[in-house]
Amino acid sequence: GALEEAMRDFQAERVRLASGPPGERPPVEVLRRQSQVLALAESARMAEITTDIAVHGHPTEPAVPRRLFWYAELSKPRLWARRVTGNVTFRSVLFQNALRTALGLAAARAVAGSLDLSHGFWVLLAVLTLGRTTAGATWRAVRLAVAGNAAGALVAGALLIGLGPHTDAYAALLAPVMLVAFALGPLLGIAYAQGLFTLVVATAFAQIEPVTWRLSEARMIDVVTGSVIGLLCGLLAWPAGARREVHRAMAELLRVCAELVPVTAQALLTPAGGSRAGPQALPDSSRAAGPRTLPGVHRLRLAEAAYTQYRTEAPGEDTRTDWHAMLIVANHMLLGAHWLPRFGLRPEAGASAPAAAWARTTAEDLVAETDRIASELTGGAPRPVPRWTAPDGPPPTPLSVDLEVWMTSLAHQLTRIDSSLAPPQGPVVAPVTPSRRRTAPPG
Repeated sequence: GALEEAMRDFQAERVRLASGPPGERPPVEVLRRQSQVLALAESARMAEITTDIAVHGHPTEPAVPRRLFWYAELSKPRLWARRVTGNVTFRSVLFQNALRTALGLAAARAVAGSLDLSHGFWVLLAVLTLGRTTAGATWRAVRLAVAGNAAGALVAGALLIGLGPHTDAYAALLAPVMLVAFALGPLLGIAYAQGLFTLVVATAFAQIEPVTWRLSEARMIDVVTGSVIGLLCGLLAWPAGARREVHRAMAELLRVCAELVPVTAQALLTPAGGSRAGPQALPDSSRAAGPRTLPGVHRLRLAEAAYTQYRTEAPGEDTRTDWHAMLIVANHMLLGAHWLPRFGLRPEAGASAPAAAWARTTAEDLVAETDRIASELTGGAPRPVPRWTAPDGPPPTPLSVDLEVWMTSLAHQLTRIDSSLAPPQGPVVAPVTPSRRRTAPPG
């Protein structure tokens, strides 16, 4: 595309200036700012390709690197198959939720059949509507639902006793009761929704066959039975929801993506080959070209799903942990592993021994720090003292400026993540706003 061509022209000009006489070469700070501009342009190029695929269903121009846009060449059945098989693991919160729901429905069907409950489908419906991703949330939903159904059962029983067999009265009430139940129920909360739905059931069933107040009793028994089954499934199958899984998913994501840092650093330490026409392009037409980032992408999807569910649940004790920063640094590692070998500015004669040693040592330190953070997320060894910090000052030259900027950015992001994992020093006091009202603590 035009943006990629402009990026190559820009990088070719950088190569020309960096390869000129020592007195005419741009300062290192200028090269660093140019590297940041190039990184922003690469992000825009990624967004351009992604939007193109989303609008047209396929890329109208070659989507490179192919390993990053692998989904653009697959058919919808293969994409669905990839998505399903990718989530068939106990480390997927989607699989956990599906398994919990399936167990609840199977248990509800077995109990309703063995106890010969009338209108047993209400048991299954209660399991579906009251089940939550955490045991605590399920218990809160069950309490409200049982209270709402109890109130609705009393009103419905009084209605059935008062109107008796007059089906015309039930027919006249059904439409307004349904309107109120389905319009206001979700807005007022689960207790009101369950109580109003009990009234809908009573007015509807009374028109089909003669019923008595025992219909309200049957619904109450079914709802309580389904609530107990759903609560037991919530207690037995991942009761903490995504709170623990987000720790494991983020730890695995960081470990897998960190392996790309030394590989990318080694790729940019090789000589540029004496070419001054532009950056070296990898043979991306081959599926074997480029780093193996598919495992990292898979871990990223699992971590994103776990983080999304975690944000919908009640906050726990680790609200200071910057989960979003972990997703950002993983994305940064994945994207850098792709675009740096294609566009990264390399020393023409290869990196000097001190520069190469600095790059390899920094890459190894980044991997070690990432692994330490991952171990801390999963309750591993205690925090070592002193902790790793990013190297001070500029690295030895000549070295790829793009590699230096990338690894320095990763170091800063890991430092931020590490600080969010550290326990707060003293009590956390919420800041006071200009209106003299305290806000929530950070995190």
